[in-house]
Amino acid sequence: MKYLLSIFGVLLLSACQQMESKRTLVLAHSLPITHPVHRGIEDFRDLAATFSNGSIQIKIYPDGQLGSEREVVELLQIGSIDITKVSAAVMANFSPSYQVLSLPYIFRDDAHRFAVLQGPTGKEILEGGEEFWLRGLTFYDAGNRSFYTKGRAINSPQDLKGLKIRVMNDQTSINLVNALGGSATPMPYGELYTALQQGVVDGAENNPPSFITSRHFEVCKYYTLDQHSGIPDVLVIGTKAWDRLSEQEQEWLQMAADSSFQNQKRYWAESVEECMETLREAGVEVTRPETSPFYEATKSVREEVAKDPELKRLVQQIQSQQ
Repeated sequence: MKYLLSIFGVLLLSACQQMESKRTLVLAHSLPITHPVHRGIEDFRDLAATFSNGSIQIKIYPDGQLGSEREVVELLQIGSIDITKVSAAVMANFSPSYQVLSLPYIFRDDAHRFAVLQGPTGKEILEGGEEFWLRGLTFYDAGNRSFYTKGRAINSPQDLKGLKIRVMNDQTSINLVNALGGSATPMPYGELYTALQQGVVDGAENNPPSFITSRHFEVCKYYTLDQHSGIPDVLVIGTKAWDRLSEQEQEWLQMAADSSFQNQKRYWAESVEECMETLREAGVEVTRPETSPFYEATKSVREEVAKDPELKRLVQQIQSQQ
């Protein structure tokens, strides 16, 4: 009932907007306001207002107020809300080309990842979602994902055997953990803290800022920086909302998205440094294992995706990116 009332409130707000001269867009996401990606989203809101001289206003609903990532994307498709921030792994359930960004060790390093996301391949993936009523505006840096666990450190793939590891509801993420010997357990992010406390899962995988802002480090005292994937976040607008905008409004919104990505990358780098210090102070054991065994163990995940000719082409483009 609470969820339905929230959606009703948003729909009522959208109806009222039709009577106003200003364009107000609703943006919902699942992250807390302390997260560096939320700071990037706030910049996007402020830049959109600046570029449009105040005629575009963006109302942000953080912390999963309007639903999980998947639920909010579905609301975008039917036009109930306008914009969201979502993981590329979740977007892969709606627009298949995003799958390549979830592949383990697809990026050589951070510089390679940014070159791909800001280059032709990144643009192709963002625009490719339009046939599914979802237009990507920009990527946001979500760093590298690594394992954190309750009972023991993960120094090799063998250490994952028998452990239930929470993953996003994305087939590539599921295949990755299973290939490493763990038991992949998809569940909504908002349910994970309690699941860790109660032993429903033994661990999860995520980047340092998410590990900190979720306070999962209070339960999991082992963090293994295997950095198995560099899945970005995506700022997405529903095509129903996009098509309602004038060409000038679309230009302002795209400019705001592009500029916010540059700021958000800086916020992310600063946040990672702060998070690692917080983990040390909290007594979390941070390890950096040799990654080659993890790379070899996940070979089948990369090969499975490459069976699709279109996805194979995108993988080859990413690998050839300088």
